[in-house]
Amino acid sequence: MARYIAFDWGKARTGIAVTDSNAIIASPLSTVPTSDLMEEVKKLFNEEACSGFVVGVPGLMIGSKTDSSEGIEAFISKLKKAYPGVDIHRVDERHTSSQALDALISGGMKKSERRQKGSLDKVSAALILQRFLR
Repeated sequence: MARYIAFDWGKARTGIAVTDSNAIIASPLSTVPTSDLMEEVKKLFNEEACSGFVVGVPGLMIGSKTDSSEGIEAFISKLKKAYPGVDIHRVDERHTSSQALDALISGGMKKSERRQKGSLDKVSAALILQRFLR
């Protein structure tokens, strides 16, 4: 098998999570500036076999659009063009940010560390990936 790579896309930065090579466990990986995202995807894709990409999409279940919908769809289009043989899965990202914050708090992360938005983004990406795996 091969791992999945998941994204919590944002205008400024994007959280990234990956599964293990058996696609069982989702783990937060990193947060990168969105302007550098395709370069980071290339690096991750070349490091280890990839079964597919998972992208968090707001309002997927109810069909509504948000401020980030256009940017997310543009990112998905770039992925399709760069990796035409790789499956791309859209997953509803509803409430992942609040769930990620709850997870950081219950995990004992200090408030000053939680203010670093990157921590939240990569945990949100892991939650999106975990939803996909279920």
